[in-house]
Amino acid sequence: MLENTTILHPSVLTLNFGELTEKKYLYSVLVLLCFLLVLLFNSTVILTIVLHRRLHEAMYIFIAVLCLNSVYGAIAFFPSLFVNLVSKTQAISYTACIIQVFALHTYGGYNTIMTLTTVYKLIVLAWLFAILPITPYVILTARLSLCGSVIQKIYCDNLSLLKLSCIDTSFFNIYGVILSAAMAGGIPALILVSYIQILRVCLRSSKDFRAKAVQTCTPHLVMISFIMIDVSVESLFSRLPTDLLPYELRTTILVLGYSTSAVLNPLIYGLKIREIRV
Repeated sequence: MLENTTILHPSVLTLNFGELTEKKYLYSVLVLLCFLLVLLFNSTVILTIVLHRRLHEAMYIFIAVLCLNSVYGAIAFFPSLFVNLVSKTQAISYTACIIQVFALHTYGGYNTIMTLTTVYKLIVLAWLFAILPITPYVILTARLSLCGSVIQKIYCDNLSLLKLSCIDTSFFNIYGVILSAAMAGGIPALILVSYIQILRVCLRSSKDFRAKAVQTCTPHLVMISFIMIDVSVESLFSRLPTDLLPYELRTTILVLGYSTSAVLNPLIYGLKIREIRV
């Protein structure tokens, strides 16, 4: 697929912050505040679960891993954004860009009675499900020669790098569409099957049990719907002309997509639970 030639690319890539730099101190404070909230909320839940042995059960371990995933995504996104906002020039090294592409693409998408061994196996499988499909994609992208150095976003993603490539990237685009479709279709399908099973149990249970199930599952469904919409919007924006929406509006939507779930996850899944609050 790729010819055995020398790989050329700029050592530094320029990020497009548009008019955001005109209010960079305001935006940098908001970004820093959001990052600190993500770290505070998620770290509180993680440490609470780690330090209390009574919480070393399947449901709480999954919650801890979900919060750890939020910290991982926040570290991949916010520090770079903050540094570029307060800097005179908005740029990122090629190596850091590839690392951010991998981190942001693997940041994404994790309760039942089971042994801890099974829990740990499922956690590993969940991470492999996120990492394995994107790894060859990022590796192949890193081997492309680039003929440009300006990324039309405030962060690095795979499609932005493909647009800078010197060669035809049709294969990469097809792979990306198939991968996005599999994620957007496969994950909701698995969730739907899970909730069908929950619904079947609820129909055979008491009224109080059904009410508790609805109270527990509704926030989860809302968050999953939000994440799916965010992924779809991100994929759509990456493939549409950049001037279709005002730059500030498009950037705000993308930033909210990365930050909202990271802030709300520990509140909905962790701090809301009585056993964790105590």
